Amino acid sequence: MPQPAPAVRPSVIPCLRYRDAPQAIDWLCATFGFQRQLVVADEHGGIAHAQLALADGSGLVMLGSLHDNEYGRLMRQPDEIGGCTQSIYVVVKDAEALYRAAVDGGAQIVIDIKDEDYGGQGFTCRDPEGHIWSFGTYDPWH
Repeated sequence: MPQPAPAVRPSVIPCLRYRDAPQAIDWLCATFGFQRQLVVADEHGGIAHAQLALADGSGLVMLGSLHDNEYGRLMRQPDEIGGCTQSIYVVVKDAEALYRAAVDGGAQIVIDIKDEDYGGQGFTCRDPEGHIWSFGTYDPWH
């Protein structure tokens, strides 16, 4: 179901690739509260393109299955390179509730929930395929 566009649409949208994109979509929605905005299957049972939105419409990630094509050859999975070269930060109202959901969903917590020196509270975790996600109440816009 399409979500309403936020008053100011983000112009930077993280894009991820997953070995099992259908499972990743299910997990990201169930664990982090994303909602399917658009999911386009490919001819191989994977995902050609997906857009997952935050429930309030304030953020979006795009993802798809790994493919041996021009774009796919540019992307490497965290386990292939021994870590990540980027992470995603999501501003949330209740970091403790999302922390509990992440733990319950099987996310690997890599930085436990804590109060930050610069304000807010947050934590960092890995999703089942090793991508790094940080969630916190620190809002750089306010």
